[in-house]
Amino acid sequence: MATKYWLLKAEPDSRVVKGKDVKFSVDDFEHVKTSPWEGVRNYEARNLMKEMKIGEKAVFYHSNCKNPGIAAFAEVAKEAYPDYTAWDESHPYYDSKSDKDKPKWVMVDLMFAARVKHFIPLALLRYIADLATNEPPEELEYIGQDGVKAIKTMNLVTRGRLSVQRVDANAWGTIHLLADNGGWEEMDLKPRKKTTKPATRTKAKPSKIATKVVNTKNNTKPADRGEGDESSLSSLDSSSEEEGSNGPKAAKPSRAASRKRKVPEDRTDDTQPPRRSTRRKVKD
Repeated sequence: MATKYWLLKAEPDSRVVKGKDVKFSVDDFEHVKTSPWEGVRNYEARNLMKEMKIGEKAVFYHSNCKNPGIAAFAEVAKEAYPDYTAWDESHPYYDSKSDKDKPKWVMVDLMFAARVKHFIPLALLRYIADLATNEPPEELEYIGQDGVKAIKTMNLVTRGRLSVQRVDANAWGTIHLLADNGGWEEMDLKPRKKTTKPATRTKAKPSKIATKVVNTKNNTKPADRGEGDESSLSSLDSSSEEEGSNGPKAAKPSRAASRKRKVPEDRTDDTQPPRRSTRRKVKD
């Protein structure tokens, strides 16, 4: 069976929730050595943790901060087991619907392995992912075209928000190359503006449906319709006349012509954003 690699996010900046600081930086991780990855309340992230096996490798990622990116390497030390913080009312990510007898949330234990030699910012990974070709810039020539391809397919740059992600073998190798070699310090990693050609609009042709009014008394011709008329539906009632009138009655626009569709209100997405342990909600 092929080796699996993972990416797990945590927040390095301090924030107090329910009297507890939810920050967990690489300094904290290195200090405790092994940490339970509790507080995950996203079903997809939970299912990924259920797949993890002891000894599998992972990258530790700083999220929801000024400079998000890969800060360390880690290893799975304990496979998925019930996340007891879900029924702890004092915990920042307490879930009132969680049941001790049938726990729906799990966590794994992650062990600190090593800091990266060169912090890998998200801005760099996005820069690589946005390259027009698979040719790496001169400063990153060592990752080769295969490395560029691997970064372009990472969930981190294609999906972003999920707090637990898969990392394929090629991306894992490329991350190690970047961490060991660096070289992007002088590069401008600001997002480049993408130029797009404006869409060509086709001018709508005026309706050819003629509106004809027959006046048997004075044979008066109706006024011509202008090209700017909104709809030909307004002519449907134009041939009707009131009894006893001396001339044709002015055409009334039908309700169908003037009625506008009501724009549906935006739906509220009830999908919970992924959360990481006693760490704040992930944005990146």
